[in-house]
Amino acid sequence: MIGLTHLDEAGAARMVDVSAKPATAREATAAGRIAMSAAAAAAIRDGAIAKGDVLAVARVAGIMAAKRTAELIPLCHPLPIAGVTLDLAVEADGVAATATVRTTHSTGVEMEALTAVSVALLTVYDMAKSLDRGMTIAGVRLVAKSGGRSGDWRADDASGGPPPA
Repeated sequence: MIGLTHLDEAGAARMVDVSAKPATAREATAAGRIAMSAAAAAAIRDGAIAKGDVLAVARVAGIMAAKRTAELIPLCHPLPIAGVTLDLAVEADGVAATATVRTTHSTGVEMEALTAVSVALLTVYDMAKSLDRGMTIAGVRLVAKSGGRSGDWRADDASGGPPPA
């Protein structure tokens, strides 16, 4: 079990101790997309969904999810999140989501950004499912991170390869 940070010597799950790491400014951006019929996308864009303003509710849901990531993912540290932005863009056949999360702490916010995008897209599905139950969430991925011991990373860097289409 050597080298696995979330397992102890006996192979039991553990939360990594980050108490010796310095608190630094950290930021992570994640993105994803939900594909749907053109009619469902148009209804979202036109504010014609019976449940209400899909984008506003999805934005709030994603921000709330980022703040509660440690409650959802067992070995994540609860973090003092300094800021979350969640952008949603209606496209001809779907909705794209991008979340950026910031903190000054001793561990990063990648999981918080990924959780924000995932929950925002799940919320879009929930609010628009009466128009299209075949919607597909895909491409949820880390786009960039900065800060911390490992430094900056971007999905389009040679080390990370291009983001999936």
